[in-house]
Amino acid sequence: MKNLDSLLAFDAEHLWHPYAALKNTPARFLAKSAQGTRIETADGLNLIDAVSSWWCVAHGHNCPEITEAIRKQSEKLSHVMFGGFTHEPAIELGEKLVKFLPKGLNKIFYADSGSIAVECAAKMAVQYQYALGRPERCKLVALKGGYHGDTAGAMALSDPDGMHTLFRGIMPHHYFAERPNCRADEPWNDADFASMEAVVNEHEKEIAAVICEPVFQGGNGMWLYNAGYLKRLRKLCDEKGILLIFDEIAAGFYRTGPKWGMDHAKLENGESVLPDIMTIGKALTGGHITMAACVASEMVADTITNSKISAFMHGPTYMANPLACAAGIASLNLFESRDYAKNVARIESRLRANLEPLRNLENAADVRVLGAIGCLELKAIPTSEDILKVIRETGVWLRPFCNYVYTMPPLITSDAEIDQICEAIKLIGQCEPGPVSDDEFHE
Repeated sequence: MKNLDSLLAFDAEHLWHPYAALKNTPARFLAKSAQGTRIETADGLNLIDAVSSWWCVAHGHNCPEITEAIRKQSEKLSHVMFGGFTHEPAIELGEKLVKFLPKGLNKIFYADSGSIAVECAAKMAVQYQYALGRPERCKLVALKGGYHGDTAGAMALSDPDGMHTLFRGIMPHHYFAERPNCRADEPWNDADFASMEAVVNEHEKEIAAVICEPVFQGGNGMWLYNAGYLKRLRKLCDEKGILLIFDEIAAGFYRTGPKWGMDHAKLENGESVLPDIMTIGKALTGGHITMAACVASEMVADTITNSKISAFMHGPTYMANPLACAAGIASLNLFESRDYAKNVARIESRLRANLEPLRNLENAADVRVLGAIGCLELKAIPTSEDILKVIRETGVWLRPFCNYVYTMPPLITSDAEIDQICEAIKLIGQCEPGPVSDDEFHE
């Protein structure tokens, strides 16, 4: 391995990192290897990955079942265009997904990232309305406080006053309702739906679909809201002939407790509220290789297929990449063979026990926990230097953003590691607030 200083110097000079300046915010650590819940750095640290490397490493790093599946597939077929070809990994993954996904959502469009899956969902909704002879229905409604990705179409559906305001000029215009204020741990208040109802009633002739992150708004505020909202949303969309899209990229795969975020919302017959289109990603491959999917109901797929323009008009180069499909198959096998619902309930209980007392911190604004998600919202964030000191001293990798110090650990994280993570969150909460910063801890 090259000299650590020279590697970091090149990185600082030439490599941009997410939400960071090129030269003023150098990479804090050089990852050397990773196994299970841990990341080993070149300077000898062994860090618990408390954020699952942006929420995707569900089964842990370097999961042997997934890495072996990728290795075996690489010996046969690493990539082939999905236009004109198909292959066994794509078919096998599709077969497994049809069984794993909510009943009735079984038409699968493979994408190469979560943002692209969201773009596909939006295009699919618009093409659906076009197929019904309603081309004027080309707008979507989204929630303030939401986050759906960083590509232009996905940014346009994310919080209009959030991190993407700089790019308003290149984004299409959509409509936004106030985020649900009724918390996940509170009784449902029907007045919380008034904003969405008003927006839809005013613009219904322009609206193709409503999109939301069910129960858990992630990247713009770590907000957990009442599932009653989803039931009202489903009813309203049905009344207006509008499609409902659930972005399950962050909430899905047991992250909030049940298999899907939508499973928190139960109808009178005991079945979950279902969307017409859903997006999945992140944990789909266990965080080992990029892949996502946009999944539609038979109604949506049949309407598009039986129309004048029968082809769905999208096609990523790496769509259904065989290596990613192999990883997805192995990841789904693990989801099917392990009792992650029970494991996440254990993690949730441990997070609550550790984080609820932090409400008493002088700098604490709120504490939120659901499933394998824990968040300490601060009145003001400490300096990046203090955060870095806590990371080094506790051996816990945390990446606060704005005023949120959160954890979304791998679903295999032990009780002792949860305790260690929560201690690190507590120590950050006890730090003196610092000046506003634009470095990588304050994206």
